[in-house]
Order: sequence, then C-alpha cells, then structure tokens
Amino acid sequence: MAGNDEPARPSAQRMRQHSLNDEVEAVAARDVSKAVRVSMWENHLMPLTKRHDPIRASVVLTLLLAVGGCSEEAPTNGGGTAGSDAGAGGSAGAGGLAGTTGSGGTSVATGVTAGTGGTSGAAGGGGGTAGGGTGGSGGADGGTACKSPVFVTSDPNGGFNDGGYFVHNNMWNSSAGLGPETLYACSYHDWYVVSNQTNNAGAVKTYPNVHKDYNAVPISSFTTITSTFAETSPHVGIYDVAYDIWTNGVATSGSTEFMIWTENYKQVPAGSRAATTTLGGRTYDVWKTSDNHYIAFVPTVVFTSGTVDILQIFTWTTSQGWFPANSTLGQIDFGVEIVSTDDANATFQFTDFSITAN
Repeated sequence: MAGNDEPARPSAQRMRQHSLNDEVEAVAARDVSKAVRVSMWENHLMPLTKRHDPIRASVVLTLLLAVGGCSEEAPTNGGGTAGSDAGAGGSAGAGGLAGTTGSGGTSVATGVTAGTGGTSGAAGGGGGTAGGGTGGSGGADGGTACKSPVFVTSDPNGGFNDGGYFVHNNMWNSSAGLGPETLYACSYHDWYVVSNQTNNAGAVKTYPNVHKDYNAVPISSFTTITSTFAETSPHVGIYDVAYDIWTNGVATSGSTEFMIWTENYKQVPAGSRAATTTLGGRTYDVWKTSDNHYIAFVPTVVFTSGTVDILQIFTWTTSQGWFPANSTLGQIDFGVEIVSTDDANATFQFTDFSITAN
C-alpha cells in the first residue's frame, strides 16, 4: 500500500479523458490548417490562374503547400513493438516545397515581380512521402531460436534422442528443493530451457544438457576430440554454462569428472585453484579436488560460442600427473548448471552443438 506522502496516481478514466482531449485538439489543428489552405486557394491562387499569371501563381502555390506541410493524415510514428512493424518509423516527410521559383527572383513579400528567373519547378516537388520514408529495420523479436519445438518436457528426467545425441532435462538434485523447469527442443543443436529456481545454500539443482555417450572408449585411441557450441544466458541468479565430461565411468565412485566452464555467472567450482594454463588460445584457471576426481577449467574471459579442444585438455591434465594415461571416455555433456534464477522464470538458449571425435 502506498504511504501518505506518495503522490496520487491518475485513474484510468482520467488518463483516457486526457487522451481524448489530445485527439480533439489534434483534429482541430488539422481542420484549421485545411481551412487556411482552402482560403489561400479561393482568394489568391484561383484569381491568378484565371488572369494567366503563372509566376505569382507558382509562388502562392508554394506557400499553400508549405502551410499544408506533410500529407494531412501522415502518421508520426509508423513503428511498433520490436519485431512487429518496421522499427521506429519516423515522422512524415519534409513535405517538399513546390519546386523553386527560378534563380534570381526576389521574395514575393517585397511586392516586386520575381525577376526573369526560370519557370517554377513541378508543383509540390513530390511533397514528401507521407509517413516519412522507410521506418527502420525493426527490433529483434526477443524470442528464441527454436520456434517450433518437436519435443517439450517438464519431467525432471525427461529427454529425447536425436542424431546420436540425447537432450536431457536432468533436474537431478531433488534434495535441494526443485522449482519448475521446462525444456523445449527443435533438435540436439537447437533447444532451450525455462527454469525457475530458488537459491538453496548454493547447491546446483539442475543440469539441462545435450550429451553423447562413448561407452568406455580408451582416450588414447582418439586423434581428435573437439566440440563446437553457441549459447545465450539470462545473467540472473547463479549458474555456469559448461561441458561436463565423464571419464573412467559415468558418475561412479572411480570416475574423473572434467568440467569446462565456458560462461560463469556468480558460481564457484569445487575444490581449489591448482594452476593456470593457456590451451587453444584461451587462458584457464584450473580447479580440482584433492583426489583429482573433479577437475574444472574456468576461462579468465567467458566465451558464449566457439570450439573447444577436449583431447588437448585431457593430454595437458595427464602431463600434470592428475589423470591416468589409460583413462576411458564415458560421456560428453554440454548445458547449464543452475543454482538459482532469483525466483523467476529464466531462459537459457543453446543454438549450436556438435562433437567431432576420431
């Protein structure tokens, strides 16, 4: 409830009445302008044309059009909401005067005949296009890239297979008190999730993701493991957009979990910072737990799209003595670890994803 010192707000009825008054005044102003033009035609221009006096007639016509200015009903802002009409529109054209009265002529106000200048230009000079040219390109529609989802789920474990990948809602931490979350997918490389989570002591609640399984293939057998991605996040709450890569089993007691945080928003990895390294042209702070079963690469500069050389990260970690050379690959995931969305719906979009592994 508003305090006693808060200024009174106008009622909807008063606001509508003000709007109506403004419209009446605008109509009256247009009627006056129209009346002036009619008077100039009847009292000045018509007699001159009858006397075959084209020079004075053209000057009066110029003034007549100048009084009219823009087209009588020209809109002042042809735009609309972002993504609907053509942007901000713009006011009606400048209304173009009726050509020029020829070079060297003196003003009609002096009462002197306008010299011997050339004949006047075409009446109105085109007059300017009512509505003022093309009204910009319009704003973005603010929607998502995935316009026609083929799969929608609010199931905490819901997901679907597409092209050898699995898109997964993965609301895994039910003990932290889950809020609603819905995943919309057009394909494995074009999907988004709308989540509404409350912060519960900093616990990660959900990890909606797309992933590919590898069934314990020896990492030493690969010559290439790279992945390309693109994402957009809302910058509210607490979260990290990240690869979650399982080796030596998937989420088992003997697994080593690699994380590559491409974008971090107010989140902190587990363990402690153990090193800083530059790989693939990006500098990472490397965090890990004491048992080396959790290793996180956090870039010093976030990137929301690009390509990551995962095999290079494995090789570097092995060189540090933290990761056995005979390790196997279980699963490569990419998604967002959500801690909180500040108790409001937040949308996370994923518009590109692929893995190249040979």
